[in-house]
Amino acid sequence: MNEYDSNRVGDLLGESHGFEITSKPEEADLILLNTCSIREKAQEKVFHELGRWKKLKKLKPELKIGVGGCVASQEGKNIISRAPFVDIVFGPQTIHRVPDLYQSSLVNCNPGIDIEFPKTEKFDYLPSPSSKGPSAFVSIMEGCNKYCTYCVVPHTRGHEVSRDKKDILEEVRALVDKGVREVNFLGQNVNAYRDGKDKTKGLGLANLIRESSEIEGLDRIRFTTSHPFEFGQELVNVYGEVPELVSHLHLPVQSGSNSILKLMRRRHTREDYIDLISRIKGKRPGISLSSDFIVGFPGETEEDFMLTLDLVDQIGFDESYSFMYSPRPNTTALEFEDDVSPDKKKERLSSLQNKIKNNANIISRRMVGTTESCLVTGVSKKDPGQLQARTENNRVVNFNASSHSMIGEFINLDIVEALPNSLRGVIA
Repeated sequence: MNEYDSNRVGDLLGESHGFEITSKPEEADLILLNTCSIREKAQEKVFHELGRWKKLKKLKPELKIGVGGCVASQEGKNIISRAPFVDIVFGPQTIHRVPDLYQSSLVNCNPGIDIEFPKTEKFDYLPSPSSKGPSAFVSIMEGCNKYCTYCVVPHTRGHEVSRDKKDILEEVRALVDKGVREVNFLGQNVNAYRDGKDKTKGLGLANLIRESSEIEGLDRIRFTTSHPFEFGQELVNVYGEVPELVSHLHLPVQSGSNSILKLMRRRHTREDYIDLISRIKGKRPGISLSSDFIVGFPGETEEDFMLTLDLVDQIGFDESYSFMYSPRPNTTALEFEDDVSPDKKKERLSSLQNKIKNNANIISRRMVGTTESCLVTGVSKKDPGQLQARTENNRVVNFNASSHSMIGEFINLDIVEALPNSLRGVIA
């Protein structure tokens, strides 16, 4: 979501003020930091980065610095207190006002702060999205109403608000016209997307996927991040109806223990999750699954953690975003006793990540000898002499190619080697 917002701010500033992006901060007239506050470590990185930019501003007083995103929404004026050299503070819902905030900063001595929640207003002011490759993010809804006890998102992103389906489809068509072959629908709770008054769980997203799949030139559809509670049967059914919907699903579970899930206010049980995955696999056998996990949540016992490890084995996750619990402001869990020691949290995190890494390696090795249809996304990050592609189940494949003309195309690759974080292929 932050990557999408950052790109859209870049589009807007380029169109309204003629800005160009530079990779060198010392060359910039305006530096914007788009932030995340979902974990304490991410939030502290913001102020460390600002400390480095303070030196740039001393050398170049006319430089303007802005902080946006969830830390800005959460901290507001406190950012100015800690970093008085910041000129602009804007929230996730006010990225469209950045040009006005910048213009005001040129004439005003006081910093401009705008962290309101004006629903979907920002999408009315953003220009047609630019395309930087064959795959693109498309934001379809904002905010979350779930109020999980550990999560700060409802306070920094606001309540759930869905975009008009017609506007989303227009954005997808515009991207396809620019060469995009794959879209990833985004939302903090993406399967809570509503395209009308009907509140059937998952129906809005299911309908959007169905209609998007009819757009000529769009070959792959992804979505993230979803919530098990909102994953209704209509959305499950789409996996049996729409071949453009990829065989990969990221579905956060957070814990394998019902007692911890209840403390987290996740609104689903371990059994609910297992049943949901079983129904999805019934529609799409062989689907690749990834998830989010929090270890060391207040009250988590060794038995609770072993239930999480058991769930990993039972489901067969091949990727995860897993973190140690850290208290966040304005959350219910802040009042809980943080009774799992830092060392125990680290030990559990290591065990979980090693187990999922082993699962991922097994799945990767099984892919050796197969031929995969892959979308060529660009030049390999590790070897500029190779190209990088992505399989339908979200694996990165690096391969030798004589020309960059393949970027943006689908090709068949024979998988010849499984590496720790990628696959190696050759053109079939």
